[in-house]
Amino acid sequence: MVSQMTSRQFNQDTSGAKRAAEDGPVYITSRGRPAHVLLTFEAYDALVAPHGILDMLAAPIGDNAELDIPAFDDLPVPAPFD
Repeated sequence: MVSQMTSRQFNQDTSGAKRAAEDGPVYITSRGRPAHVLLTFEAYDALVAPHGILDMLAAPIGDNAELDIPAFDDLPVPAPFD
């Protein structure tokens, strides 16, 4: 579960932010805009760990990716050498 807190809340309740990070990323905002993200080390390590070729090949392909390939109606014609 993603949590959000202001910089002021983070400064006043750092231990609460650490507890919230156990459930998912904690977005820390500054003046209403996300400025930092607090993660557990395990979550961070999973993000930056090198992936082997087998892991990449086994990864699911995005089902939401749309690929529009236009139909190619023009056939090639020989160049005129007149």
